[in-house]
Amino acid sequence: MQVDGQTAVVTGGASGLGAETARWLARAGAKVALLDLDMDRARGLAAEIGGLAVACDVADAVGAEAAVAEARAAHGPARVLINCAGIGGAKRILGRDGPMPLADFAKIVEVNLIGSFNLMRLVAAEMIATQPQACGERGVIISTASVAAFEGQVGQAAYSASKGGIVALTMPAARELARWGVRVLAIAPGLFDTPMLRQLPKQAQESLGAQVPFPNRLGKPSEYAALAMQMIENPMLNGEVVRLDGAIRMQPR
Repeated sequence: MQVDGQTAVVTGGASGLGAETARWLARAGAKVALLDLDMDRARGLAAEIGGLAVACDVADAVGAEAAVAEARAAHGPARVLINCAGIGGAKRILGRDGPMPLADFAKIVEVNLIGSFNLMRLVAAEMIATQPQACGERGVIISTASVAAFEGQVGQAAYSASKGGIVALTMPAARELARWGVRVLAIAPGLFDTPMLRQLPKQAQESLGAQVPFPNRLGKPSEYAALAMQMIENPMLNGEVVRLDGAIRMQPR
């Protein structure tokens, strides 16, 4: 799909992987809507790339519908959706204080998995109503999974379950939306230099990066963005979850 002149919606677009992907989309000529809760950062990036900042809680059905409508009113119906909004949180199923509170598990699944599905369903409805491009495509949806979906560590039960759900969602969504020329994919990043990881001490970040076989470092948001762009531009990529991890396989701890 050619993105020049088309509308792209990026959730979690104010920082990290979403922000860098938004920059790449804007450079390719897309009209980018940044959906995020951090409006100060979203407005700053929107000013930088000539985009639109929209407040959005991805897990809120009514609020997300309003956010998508706002993006549509400003830029037209979306042809590209990048789902980067997500939260982390490490907690054991059975901790020192007893069982994990159910609300803690539910919150991570709600934001990471249900939030991704929520935007997928809303933006897909816009895509199928558009005229297909010359190649027959109407849109591309890319969600963010994680290597934790495959090798979740101790304390990552909620996070791994949420990202595993994105992996499992990708193929049936791709099959269902194929009749309208909408492709569905996911990227499963490994250890990346993101705001979530930067909360750790510098020594801890370097230690994590050293675990990556090659390149022997943390991933760069630009590498995520480059893969997202290739997925958008290559029409044969569909229904696939691509690991972007430098060949790391996470250990139990």
